Amino acid sequence: MEELYIRVGTTIYKVVQQPLADGTTITRRIQWSFGTIRQDYGKNNIPPITKYNGFCTVPSHTDYQKEIVGFYNLYEPIDHVPTEGVFPNIEQLLRHIFEEQYELGLDYMQLLYTQPTQKLPILLLVSEERNTGKTTFLNFLKSIFQDNATFNTNEDFRSQFNADWAGKLLIVVDEVLLSRREDSERLKNLSTAQTYKVEAKGKDRQEVNFFAKFVLCSNNELYPVIIDPGENRYWVRKIRPFENDDTNFLLKLKEQIPAFLYYLQHRTLSTIKEGRMWFNPALIRTEAFDRIIQCNRNHTELDMVELIRDIMETQNVDEVSFIPQDLIPLLTMNGVKVEQWQIRKVVKDVWRLIPAHNALTYLTYQCDYGKPGRVSSINRVGRFYTVTKDFFDSLEI
Repeated sequence: MEELYIRVGTTIYKVVQQPLADGTTITRRIQWSFGTIRQDYGKNNIPPITKYNGFCTVPSHTDYQKEIVGFYNLYEPIDHVPTEGVFPNIEQLLRHIFEEQYELGLDYMQLLYTQPTQKLPILLLVSEERNTGKTTFLNFLKSIFQDNATFNTNEDFRSQFNADWAGKLLIVVDEVLLSRREDSERLKNLSTAQTYKVEAKGKDRQEVNFFAKFVLCSNNELYPVIIDPGENRYWVRKIRPFENDDTNFLLKLKEQIPAFLYYLQHRTLSTIKEGRMWFNPALIRTEAFDRIIQCNRNHTELDMVELIRDIMETQNVDEVSFIPQDLIPLLTMNGVKVEQWQIRKVVKDVWRLIPAHNALTYLTYQCDYGKPGRVSSINRVGRFYTVTKDFFDSLEI
């Protein structure tokens, strides 16, 4: 096999195929010296060295170019040749993963293949059960997009060095657990970022276009990542176990990839672009998504909602006014230990309520010490907040 050398700027690289443990290879560019080439070949038999002005990363699967106006494209070609045919096992896998959202799943795959720079939601597959096909789906994506898909660990997101994954199409994580808020915030920001600072050991940081999509799997159905109310960057799917265990299933999937890609090239999308991440958030909302949001809610918020809903029912009112100090004895009466700053944080940061502009008289509620466990109304003065039944319904708690 003829060895390939390139010069990018003033640096020479040898392009090699590095073997991996699973029997596949990955393209690597290793810095090489001209003196070593001369030692290997002799000064009169130097192999051709293609010259480039620099590196670029331009993704494409249907019109790939290695050289773009004198720059070497770091995005790797995929070697599948789309061919008309059938793909029953791929269809089986996608119907299993996406179920009632199968057409949306096909749109997701089609956009990955035909519009690789399009932002897409963070796909999160969850299940506490085994043999669900989550890892098989990740390996299937890797088989399609090859060197442009990479497996990350939870720690990779926390590392300052990101040059090995910042130019990929897909970043997939098996057994994700990003329970720290800073991890989840970074993941959300990356999913919508247009540019990103690439940093490698011993090299200056460089700003590049960022088009990676995230696919995450977790055995934790309740707390895999922190998802706040109102968030629309996640597509969460609860995956059921496979009925049959076919040890050759992944091999069958790989054989059908050319037919599947041909189908994606000629298929009409079932959706139109309705946001920065293509899909209308209402289309991809699931019960699994709502469950994670509920589990990530602030416990103080849940206690406040339960208390105020109970007041509305027992007092037969549709709204309740209060200042944070009003709720502390009422919550304490229900066995909830809470501080004023915690209530204020929920009211201002989570509910985003605005208090009355001036200190005014308002009707609120206090513990009725003559009747333990009961409340009674009282007039007070202050810059109060007001919540209604409709507001609580919008919280979906």
